[in-house]
Amino acid sequence: MTDLSTLWEVGLPLAGAGGGLGYAKVRAPRVFWSLAGLPVATVRFAVTYRSTMDVCGLTVQPSRLRAFMVRNVARRPDVQPVPPKVRRVRASSTGLRVTLRLPAGLEPADVMAASERLRHAWGVHSVHVTETKPGFVELRMTGYNVLRQVKMPRNLPVGPMSVPVALREDGTAFVRDYLKVPHALTLGANQSGKSMYQRNLIAGLARLRVALVGIDCKRGVEQQRYAPRLSALAITPEEASGLLDALVEEMEDRFDLLSDHGAADVWELPDVVRPVPVVLLVDEVAELFLVATKKDEERRDRMVTQLIRLGQMARAAGMFLEVCGQRFGSDLGKGATALRAQLTGRVVHRVNDKQTAEMGLGDIAPDAVVAVTSIPPDLPGLAVAGDTSGGWSRIRTPELTTADAAAICSEHAHLTPDVPRFGPFRPTVPAVVGSAGPVPLVKPIPATS
Repeated sequence: MTDLSTLWEVGLPLAGAGGGLGYAKVRAPRVFWSLAGLPVATVRFAVTYRSTMDVCGLTVQPSRLRAFMVRNVARRPDVQPVPPKVRRVRASSTGLRVTLRLPAGLEPADVMAASERLRHAWGVHSVHVTETKPGFVELRMTGYNVLRQVKMPRNLPVGPMSVPVALREDGTAFVRDYLKVPHALTLGANQSGKSMYQRNLIAGLARLRVALVGIDCKRGVEQQRYAPRLSALAITPEEASGLLDALVEEMEDRFDLLSDHGAADVWELPDVVRPVPVVLLVDEVAELFLVATKKDEERRDRMVTQLIRLGQMARAAGMFLEVCGQRFGSDLGKGATALRAQLTGRVVHRVNDKQTAEMGLGDIAPDAVVAVTSIPPDLPGLAVAGDTSGGWSRIRTPELTTADAAAICSEHAHLTPDVPRFGPFRPTVPAVVGSAGPVPLVKPIPATS
């Protein structure tokens, strides 16, 4: 009877703990990883590191001096192959980060090629290899699928033109840094999460001191709600044509300013004369290419030409492009391929056909096309991000409602610059009525720093 009581007293708490961990593994993977997954993975890594490196072909024969010291000083007849030396191990709420010093004879590509075998050997969800500096790589191991429930990291990169937009599959933030990647193209089918990506981007940009310019030829159904934070908005092809002309004129004025001060770009100008950065957000770019009559072709050709000019030269003037659409390629018409070549950053969500994935990533990261075509429909916001360096990664944007994005734009409406060139295209913002009469929601600030 005493034995049964003991079993009951010990077994009931263990069963409860096991059930709690099982629930946490599904509903709270961060908690499960911190309580159970991290200790197990750390011990497994420490115990099996040398043998795993050897089996995966990530060891090299020691140098002659090392072999001599082992045989004659340590008095060991056998000389073991040398694996990468572990320099640092850091734990996080999503996984492990291990810094390795590569021995002579190994390169980062060798470790990258073995990442899948390392994942299975150590029982983690994924292993990503990043070269930190010559001779050093970082293994970013994630203990679970961080893209299933997106939670942005606490310590986000900051910068004058940096916007954390999404979460990478290695647990780090995907940052839209306009100083590194000035222009970008975002593609995706309906209900793929493309609009969610745009909302997170606009919400991040709204907090910065930049001029946001929108082109939404769907009568503004997407961008009209962000009007308090927009310096200009075009909702028809006719308005878009005029706005693009104004943008090119603004760019030319800025080039005159750069010439007067002998500067290569606006960031070399003194703060007192530096013009405010401009980000152009184009929603459904295909609407700018479509024509219904012969009469519209001239306007279409002019708009495309102006977009290409902005893509080629606007970076130095502190003007950046964000082009969005469902499809983008030569089938849109003349100039589409030339414009795409200027869009360095690429983000492709779930698409309806392989050709669209190839339009977005085939010319810069062919390996990423397969990853795009395998995105499931039940994970909206999941996308593949790449750039002209050939690298790519899976990302997913956190959920942000339209109302929340609009509220952020209204909250930061006082940051909206008043650029004289964009005056005719400044969206109308409703006023709130106070005791002293109507009070504008938008208080323009000067366009220079």
